[in-house]
Amino acid sequence: MQENFQYYMHQCLDLAKTALKAGNPPVGAVIVLDEKVIGSGIESGRSTGDITNHAEIMAVRDAVKNGYSDKLHLSRMYTTHEPCIMCSYMIRHHKIAEIIYGTSVPYVGGFTSKYNVLSAEDVPKWGSKPKITGDVCVEECNELNTQFLELLNKL
Repeated sequence: MQENFQYYMHQCLDLAKTALKAGNPPVGAVIVLDEKVIGSGIESGRSTGDITNHAEIMAVRDAVKNGYSDKLHLSRMYTTHEPCIMCSYMIRHHKIAEIIYGTSVPYVGGFTSKYNVLSAEDVPKWGSKPKITGDVCVEECNELNTQFLELLNKL
C-alpha cells in the first residue's frame, strides 16, 4: 500500500509545484476512489485572493463537479500538507474515509495541532474519524516549503 501512497503523492507534488510557480504555498491534493483520481486541486488562495482556495477544498470541489459527491465517504485524499482546520472540517463534513499527507502543519493542522478536527469523535453526525497517515514523501514536501519561504523572502 505504501507504493500506492508514493504514486498518488507524486501527483500531489506535481500539483504543488504548479501552485508554487503561481506564487502560492506548495500544496497539491488528489481524491482517489477505486484507484482512480476523481478530483484534484492546487493551492491558489494567494493568486486568487480567496483564502478558501486550499488544495484540499479545490480537490473536493472538483470531485463534486465530476459527479462524485455521494461517493466521497468511500474515497482517500492525498495531500502534500496536513489539512488545516478549515480543510479538516470540510473533510469531516464529507466523511472522507482516509487522509494521506506529506508534511505536518503544527499550529493549524487538523490532526497534529491542538485543533485536531480530523480526530475529534464528539461532533454529532460526523461519524468515525478518517484513517490518517502522515510523513509520506515528507522530504520532497519540505523541500517545496523551503522554496516557498525563499520566494517570500525575496518579496
